Amino acid sequence: MRRGGDTEKMAVENTEAGGIFAPMSLDRTLLAAQGYIELDMPKEALEELDSVGPEHCEDDAVLRMRLFILMKTQAWDEALAVCRRLRELYPEAAAGYIHGAFCLHEEGRTAEARDLLLSGPPCLEDEATYFYNLGCYSAVLGDLDAARDYVQTSFVMDDKFREIAKLDPDLKSIRAEL
Repeated sequence: MRRGGDTEKMAVENTEAGGIFAPMSLDRTLLAAQGYIELDMPKEALEELDSVGPEHCEDDAVLRMRLFILMKTQAWDEALAVCRRLRELYPEAAAGYIHGAFCLHEEGRTAEARDLLLSGPPCLEDEATYFYNLGCYSAVLGDLDAARDYVQTSFVMDDKFREIAKLDPDLKSIRAEL
């Protein structure tokens, strides 16, 4: 089985128990899923994630990878279900809130998206994306003063959002003021 390389880097590992093969490690499975999605092969990426055992299927990294794949394929309802699970299992983590709100917004449920972000844990206020997305949702909902304030806060936290805002259709109503 060994060909000059480490067995941990192989897709299948020899367990030294009479040639029986063990499944890939979790890190390798995540890496394989990432590779598939980078090759625009979401079905295969999800199949990789489906192969993890029950002891890992709700690990933060597995759920976030599944979420990334579902969002990339615009499977908003399925992605929302993953976000709900992330919030249940990891209530103090930002991902379930920020990405869940984005999915709601993409479904045209922008008021719910804003409310979800505002209901999140205090750690969200450490994320520039939180303020940027609140700015977008507020602009779409017609609360232009709040939109300007939120977006400006995101710019202070991370200047990359200044460039993103120049093209974001959600901010069309306040773009001239940014």
